[in-house]
Amino acid sequence: MDPTWLAARLAVPGLVVLDASVGAHRDADRRVPGARRFDLDGPLSDHASPLPHTMPGPAAFTEELRALGVDDTSTVVVYDTAGVYSSARAWWMLRATGFDRVAVLDGGLPAWTAAGLPVEERAPDAAAPVRGGFTARPRAGWLVDAEVVAAALADPAALVLDARTRGRFAGTEPEPRAGLRGGHMPGAVNLPFGELLDDSERLRPAPELRALFAPLVAGGTERLLFSCGSGVTACVLALGAEVAGFDGLAVYDGSWSDWGRPSERPVATGTGAGGPPPGSGAR
Repeated sequence: MDPTWLAARLAVPGLVVLDASVGAHRDADRRVPGARRFDLDGPLSDHASPLPHTMPGPAAFTEELRALGVDDTSTVVVYDTAGVYSSARAWWMLRATGFDRVAVLDGGLPAWTAAGLPVEERAPDAAAPVRGGFTARPRAGWLVDAEVVAAALADPAALVLDARTRGRFAGTEPEPRAGLRGGHMPGAVNLPFGELLDDSERLRPAPELRALFAPLVAGGTERLLFSCGSGVTACVLALGAEVAGFDGLAVYDGSWSDWGRPSERPVATGTGAGGPPPGSGAR
């Protein structure tokens, strides 16, 4: 979604803007006017799980979205302060719970400010929005676990794509989370999420996205599964794949934070079937 489209509709009833920034990006002191925090580092991840950014259960997710003022009939726009990063995770979570009236603000807050559009200071004491009536209706197969991914790796009709940097995929760069093995799932291919973005951190046009996926997706591939470090940037690949016209998409919720733990699950190193040569967008 283009920033000018959103700017023209900020006052439209039923529109909800959510800031899904994570980590250091979460601390930005400015926001799109009226934006509410979709807190992936807080209650919008399941902290009972040992894995980061795990999807909450349907009841907890329903409660948090209602507290954000989201109804089943709302139009939701999600963004982050990095560009297109964790906003894709919020988009996928909503889609995975049966909610399709959601879009990602292309380029996030940087694109919004570059367009000269107004921002407001984040107000920590702002009044809570009127509770919404959102209800999570999970869609089977949109968020998957290690068992499903393991089966997909052995299935010629499925492809697992890893959104991490090429160095992490190859096992030549250390993992940022302690205790994880280096490398990748045998049979997975590498498509760093940054390669789907242009120099302004906006998603590349659909033809360019199709050209990125095309060398990796064989003619008989019916399902694409996406992984990353903790299930966040895997959703950037899911977003790019949908814009490129692919369907049959799934995100590995635990991602490398799950598979890479010490266990009997196999790990490969080196570039393997890691996709096209490294591009300047990898990070």
